[in-house]
Parts: sequence; structure tokens; C-alpha cells
Amino acid sequence: MDPVTHGLIGATASQSFAKKNSFRAAALVGLASAMLADVDVFISSASDPLLNLEMHRQFTHSLFFIPVGALVASLLCYWLVKKYLSFPQTYLYSLAGYATAGLMDYFTSYGVQLFWPFTDTRYSLDIISVFDPLFTLGVILLAGISFYKKEKIYSWLALAWAMLYLIFGFTQKQKAVEIAQRIANNKNHEIQELVAKPTIANQIVWGIRYVADDTLHASGVRLAPFSDSIIYEGERTKLLNWQEEFSEYKGITLYNDIQRFSELSGSILIKHPDYENVLGDGRYSMLPTTLSPLWGIKIDTTRPAQHVDFGTYRDANPQVRQRFMDMLLGRKLK
Repeated sequence: MDPVTHGLIGATASQSFAKKNSFRAAALVGLASAMLADVDVFISSASDPLLNLEMHRQFTHSLFFIPVGALVASLLCYWLVKKYLSFPQTYLYSLAGYATAGLMDYFTSYGVQLFWPFTDTRYSLDIISVFDPLFTLGVILLAGISFYKKEKIYSWLALAWAMLYLIFGFTQKQKAVEIAQRIANNKNHEIQELVAKPTIANQIVWGIRYVADDTLHASGVRLAPFSDSIIYEGERTKLLNWQEEFSEYKGITLYNDIQRFSELSGSILIKHPDYENVLGDGRYSMLPTTLSPLWGIKIDTTRPAQHVDFGTYRDANPQVRQRFMDMLLGRKLK
């Protein structure tokens, strides 16, 4: 989830049980604490580009790290709020704010290592986009009123809005999954793996990816309330059997890096159609109907002992933006 929304949710959680004379201090502590978890984006290595991907949403987002993260946040915040809060109070509000960070990211995609260090598995519900302006707008309005008036009722309303919006996202995902099953059944496909995610900044257009016969199939679906769903047929491509294709490099850095990226990509690796020697995460593209990965690794077999390069391949050209708007508005694609 984007940093602004993280902070707002953290502030709302802390405000929801704060006393009036310490209301704003509690909100500021909750805001800073919730945002602190994302300092992991600064963990990187010039020689190992995949390290940043592995570390983001890792230990700082773990449920078991919450008490430690809250303590760090308390130590950073206390000198700013010590006129209004004791250190135990600061820690309590930090705990409330920091606890929201990993949980909110769990509702988005890509995955969070909620149970690190006991498992490296990433968990995600995929029911809300990383950036959703409608969700954020509701929270910022109610949390802002709460901060201004020092009234907890508005914080509770902000949390209620967030909960209702996430429930709506959950129901939307269930519809997308049912449609994916219907598409697969109509094509006599047996689904081996299914991914359904909302597209960026909305809950209306969803992207569907499913694997059948080692082939990745993409579709988009418009799920507007009170209207029939619209399915937009998409592309398909073979999954990359990287273990076989790069078997001669097994045990070497190149092979190990491909394995690491495959794990980060949910084992849905494909060759990028527009960039030579680029292996991409097949779950994400600019449009739900296309299979042009947003990011990937560049393979250089002439340097098998060196780490692979990681790159992003976003192309929001006018044609792409127009096709997305057409799907959002329920128009037929040309």
C-alpha cells in the first residue's frame, strides 16, 4: 500500500482510543509508526539487484516484528511528543500504528512475509490495489475530521469505511475467480494456478491470470456494481521452463538468481515479448489483457557468475491508457 495511506491508517488506529488532551500527538505517533515499516525499501545492494525485492515486505512487516518496530518508532517519536505523552503511552500508540503496516499490505498483492522468521512464504489477499484513491480519500476525510475535532467517532468511521471497502474488494475478487473458472471451463482448461487482482487505482477492472497446460492465459473483467460483467479476452503464452532451459548453469549465480526471481514471481515466469533475454513476472502488466511484464531480470549467459540485472518495463503510452479507460468505462475494445 502507498506510504500516505499507510500513515493515515496508522494514525486512525492510534486516534481511535486516544484521550482528547493527547489526541493529535497519538495520531502523529501512529502515522509515523505505520510508515516506518517501509524503510525496508532502502535495503539494497549495487551488486545484487534482487536483494531489494527480497527484503521489501519482509522482516519489518512480520507480525513477530511488531513489538520491535513499535519500540524503534517510540524511540524516534518520543522526543517530539514527550510534552503530551509518557513513553509507555507513546509505545502503545506506536504499537497500534505499526501493527497496521503488514496487515494492510496483506490485503494488496505481491505478498508479505507475515510469519518471518519461521517461514519465507509471502501471503496476500489481492483484494485492493497498492494505490486506490477512493479508499484513501474516504480515510483521509474521516481521519482529518477526527484530527481536527479531536473526536474518536470519526476515527471509528474511518476504520469502518476501510473495513467495508475491503469487504467489497473481497466480494469483487470472488466474482473475478468465478468468471475465471467459467472462462477456463468454456475452453476445457484445467486450471493449475489462478491469480485474480484488481487493476491499479480501482475496484472495477480486474486482471485474471490462470495457468493451464503450462500456458499462462490472461483476461480482463469489468465488475461494475448493478451491471453485467464484461469479459475482455487477452493473450496467452507458454510458461518458461527455466530449470530445463538454464540447467547447464545449475549451482552458478545466474541459475540461483533466476530461482530467486521465480520464487518472488509466484513461479509464473515468462519471456518478455518486447525485450530480448528478459524474464518477467507474468502476474503483472500495464493492461489485464496483455502479457508484457512490468518488471523482470535480464539474462546474460556470457556472465553466469555475476548477478542478473533487474529492470522495470512500464509503458503507459496513449494507446495503453485509452484501452484501460475503455475497459473501465465498459466499452468494446477496437
